Amino acid sequence: MVFLVALPLCLGVALASNAPLFSGVLAGIVGGILVGWLSGSHKSVSGPAAGLTAIVASQIGQLGSFETFLLAVMLAGVIQILLGVTQMGFIAAFFPGSVIKGLLAAIGVILILKQLPHVFGHDSDAEGEMSFFQPDHRNTFTELLDTVFDIQPGAALVGLLGILLLIAWDRVKVLKKSPVPAALVVVIMGVVISLILRQSGSRWAISASHLVQVPVAKDLGAFIGFLQFPNFSQFGNPVVYAAAITIAIVATLETLLNLQAVDKMDPDQHHAPPNRELVAQGIGNVVSGLIGGLPVTSVVVRSSVNINAGGKTKLSAILHGILLLLCVLLMPAWLNEIPLSALASILIMTGVKLASPQLLRQMWSEGKTQFLPFIITVLAILFTDLLIGILIGLGVAIAFILRSNLLRPLHKIMEKHISGDVLRIELANQVSFLNRATLEKTLHEVPRGGHVLLDARSTDYIDPDILDLIEDFKKTTANAHGVKLSLAGFKDNYLLADHIQYVDYSSREVQSSLTPAAVLEILRAGNKRFRSGERIERDYSRQIGATAGGQFPIAVVLGCIDSRAPAEALFDLGLGDIFSARVAGNIATTELLGSIEYACAVVGAKLVVVLGHTSCGAVNAAVDLLAAAKKASEATPCGNLDGLVIEIQQAINPATLKKPGQWAAGEKTSYTNEIARLNVVRTIKTIRQRSATLNKLLEEGKIAIVGSLYDVATGEVSFFQTADSSVTKLSIPMAASV
Repeated sequence: MVFLVALPLCLGVALASNAPLFSGVLAGIVGGILVGWLSGSHKSVSGPAAGLTAIVASQIGQLGSFETFLLAVMLAGVIQILLGVTQMGFIAAFFPGSVIKGLLAAIGVILILKQLPHVFGHDSDAEGEMSFFQPDHRNTFTELLDTVFDIQPGAALVGLLGILLLIAWDRVKVLKKSPVPAALVVVIMGVVISLILRQSGSRWAISASHLVQVPVAKDLGAFIGFLQFPNFSQFGNPVVYAAAITIAIVATLETLLNLQAVDKMDPDQHHAPPNRELVAQGIGNVVSGLIGGLPVTSVVVRSSVNINAGGKTKLSAILHGILLLLCVLLMPAWLNEIPLSALASILIMTGVKLASPQLLRQMWSEGKTQFLPFIITVLAILFTDLLIGILIGLGVAIAFILRSNLLRPLHKIMEKHISGDVLRIELANQVSFLNRATLEKTLHEVPRGGHVLLDARSTDYIDPDILDLIEDFKKTTANAHGVKLSLAGFKDNYLLADHIQYVDYSSREVQSSLTPAAVLEILRAGNKRFRSGERIERDYSRQIGATAGGQFPIAVVLGCIDSRAPAEALFDLGLGDIFSARVAGNIATTELLGSIEYACAVVGAKLVVVLGHTSCGAVNAAVDLLAAAKKASEATPCGNLDGLVIEIQQAINPATLKKPGQWAAGEKTSYTNEIARLNVVRTIKTIRQRSATLNKLLEEGKIAIVGSLYDVATGEVSFFQTADSSVTKLSIPMAASV
């Protein structure tokens, strides 16, 4: 199928390029056999490219002879080899997906528009010509209009039957599974109809001008006579090198773009190595130029036909080149019986698959930043040519990127540290002079007495203009405005040393300035950040050094040992901010009471939080064991659990218990979660009863004690008071006593 499509395209590209027809066929043979063998792509097919026709025609005219042009093609191949060896294929990764998809859709639209005239027998323009403005001074749309007045009935019959056959082939299950290629059936049908019309003397007979026209060699010597060779005497001509550079750049860009497009179409999602492809294309162009062929590139049309035909390996590309060679060598007369309209019907159906309505809907659904570069690429390629259209589409995509960078160059987060609020400005990966206005405006909006942190930890490049702005703000503006500026993550070569002026851990000053109610609000805010995923960025290595000389925690949390309930994470806290005491079932044992007394009476913590949680294993075990009238040491191999379980069971009313089979669906879960909450209430009561030290601090208002329940499913910590909690007014609800 690739061979059948490639044959007229090779001839058409040569004709549109004002080059010998055989040079297009030679480029197809080299692109198939040699480049196909050397390439790392499974599906890409190379050959003479329609996107190079204008450049080839122009360079042949400037250089004065086709032989001199062949020398430029060879040198262009050498340049491509050097680009591949020096790993320049990486530039392919910088083309946005919207532009690549626009390229595919544009090729599809152009195939439909350009091949429609050929379907109806209007063949005034070459098959491989793809530009909007044609060499005959017509354009794509005027050609369609001319077709209305120049329909060849025999050619139209073949073309329309070919389209109907291809549609049926895709929809009828038996035909779709047939090993016979649909394109081959269309071509054979076209040849048979053409022969019948001619031999019957019908006035619908298809004339030679509407058939494939491969140069016919009478023997091998005549075939070799078709070859042309470079004019090596022009090696010193600077115009040749300028032409070679032009061809190399355009061919390289077209190859890399087409390679990206083919990878996107590939149902097996292979990734072709771009540097290897450049070397393969370079070698191909050296050989093609050496024997009289046009420049070769990876070509979307042939590659998409290959994919649609079910090609799996690069063997299909190699075989298509071998078929081109054998057929033009052994049976050119038979090839010249193929109607162009039959081949045009194949290309139209290829175009329909490339420019599918589904692709248009997908790009529309992805928003204007994807749709506009896509549709502008399509229109630009349609109304100019492949290279100019791609560059226009790329320019539009870059414009959207720049606009996005201008609108959102900074990520601003107001972080609520225990020492106060800090506006953290997270700089983008690349910060250019285009971001200066936004950054300057943001810095000047920081209120007097505020604190701002410029975070460059994720930044790879900062423009010197931006560095000057930061330096000026640091030395002059910040002091004048009463603003503190901290810096983090700046590289050594920026000459801006990291400098943190705020305290993001609990110090003696911070601890002494806080009330129990303020500490509770800090914990609440931290849990909110934990749930939203907007946690404070902390420099733990700096905190290690800062807290090495002493600790001044603001709270003590008596929690469960459950691995899902680490207090520092739940409240988004740093090193040294809290004491964390953990025991299964968050009960108040003598040892834990001693730890809490030390935390509050000696070290100065302002708040005691008893933290229970839903789906607590210790509470579930206490409920089950009480219902079964068993001890923990009897039901488990753990000999030291009895006291802990009995302590939790004090929060359970035995009258409310049910046997294992008596619970309704979900009832036991709700019951044990309520017991977990009542266990917290009872622990608070126990703390006051068993610790005179903590009870005294509580009555004096120096500390507060609150209960809380962590929901392991949602991440939310709910705070509550009990009658034994506090004599200090806290803005949290009261809970019922046990």
